[in-house]
Order: sequence, then C-alpha cells, then structure tokens
Amino acid sequence: MSQPTYSLHPIGYVRANEGSFCLEILEPYRPALKEFHQFSHAMIFWWAHKHDNAAERAILTTELPYAPGVTAGVFACRAPYRPNPIALTTMLILDVDEENGRIILPWIDADDGTPILDLKPYIPVSDRIRDVNVAQWFAGWPQWMEDAGEFFAEHDVDTGG
Repeated sequence: MSQPTYSLHPIGYVRANEGSFCLEILEPYRPALKEFHQFSHAMIFWWAHKHDNAAERAILTTELPYAPGVTAGVFACRAPYRPNPIALTTMLILDVDEENGRIILPWIDADDGTPILDLKPYIPVSDRIRDVNVAQWFAGWPQWMEDAGEFFAEHDVDTGG
C-alpha cells in the first residue's frame, strides 16, 4: 500500500540579514494577519529545506550535541533532519506590519530564505503545560525561554538545530 502524500505551500519566507529577523508573508496570505498584532508570541512552523533530501529524511537516530554519549530518535529531539523536515519555533513578536506582510522578530533559528508553512498565536491555555516531564539530559536547563539565552551562553550549549 502506498503512503498518501500531501501538498504544502509556503505562506512566506524567513528574512535573516545582519542581525535583523523578520517573516515576510506573501501577499495572498496577508489578510490572515488581521489581529495577529494582539499576540505577544507566535508559533512559527517552517520547512527545514536545507535538510530536505533522501539521505537526511532517512536519519532516524542521532547523537545529541548537548548530551554527550546519548543517542536518541529524532522524535526525541529537535534535529532539523527527520522524515518530514518540519520545524517549530515559538518566538516573541516585536511588530506586525499587516499591510506589507512583515513580522519583526528578535531572532529565529532558521536561515534566510527558509519557507514558512504556518503561523499560530501562542496561547498559554493551549500551549503551556504545568506538569511536564523531560528527558534526564535536560535536567538543569531553564524552564522558561526568557532564561535560555543566558543559560546557553554560560554553558556553551549546542542545541543541534
């Protein structure tokens, strides 16, 4: 039995140049930005296009750069290579220009030209979990994104993607 296939179409692209980061939304999708400015954070779904090849789609396990000696399945980490190279970044929104289709961000872990698949507002009641368990290799990591930058700088953490 053959696997079904699905069509995805970019709604825009990441623009990352000289320390400035924005999402450039294509004109036909700009009406979907109506009222998006009311949210402080966005969940950005993007296509890890530089890893969209047969060899990297076949990688199912990886050594974790932030946990020496640990090999995990790609579903247990955020590696950009996976059967479907879909990535997710939750990020602070600095500004939304609905008319010109630009969402300004402080940074994003995607390259310039990366296709954006979808945007969703970050809504705590839907997206935040109080009682959560994570793998032991994350013990000691901060619980909040706002604390992560300082932690990564102090501990020289390579998140691997």
